[in-house]
Amino acid sequence: MTFTKTLLSLCLMAAATIPTFAQAASADVTGLQQEWARIKYQVSGKDAQLQAIHALEETAAQTVAANPNSAEPMIWQGIILATDAGIVKGMSALGTVKQAKALFEKSLQLDPTALEGSAQASLGSLYYQVPGWPVAFGDDAKAEEHLKAALKINPNGIDANYFYGDFLLQAKRYDEAVTYLNTALNAPARAGRQVADAGRKQEIKQALAEAQKGLAK
Repeated sequence: MTFTKTLLSLCLMAAATIPTFAQAASADVTGLQQEWARIKYQVSGKDAQLQAIHALEETAAQTVAANPNSAEPMIWQGIILATDAGIVKGMSALGTVKQAKALFEKSLQLDPTALEGSAQASLGSLYYQVPGWPVAFGDDAKAEEHLKAALKINPNGIDANYFYGDFLLQAKRYDEAVTYLNTALNAPARAGRQVADAGRKQEIKQALAEAQKGLAK
């Protein structure tokens, strides 16, 4: 076999493996999504949630290590870490939040539109939910910048509209919050994400009730 034919054969073999790796990564991401939703919305009790989320963190880290140039697993590792921080709360969670932030930022470098802008929405949510300087990196201007970027990518998405609506609610911009929260509530269902969608809609309804109270004052 000539060198040219050998090289061509190797290239074809490499190309043939790409769908296999992509399918494996996609299956891993689906597993992370589904287990995250189960923990967040169906597991009761802080201790039980933390035990489950810590186990999922290990799985997510292994998935990222196996797919170092794929943004999707990286985003989910960040979401899982951010969820851990949300369960723990307080100053002890800041290290975990910073890890999540770094993962979202790295995923944006790899693919800024991955998972329909989930990194932008997640990063924006961190910026408005954590304390500002000198305690942490909280910054409402950056939060709004990232949340609007997520909406530009996925204008009708449940998460993009929910997080921006919640940001507006925290800023007491109640009329704007109601608009985005209603869009989130009526967002199209996501295939295979029934548990996550149902749990998110409960959060949206709670946020809408708060926004309506704010408007009534």
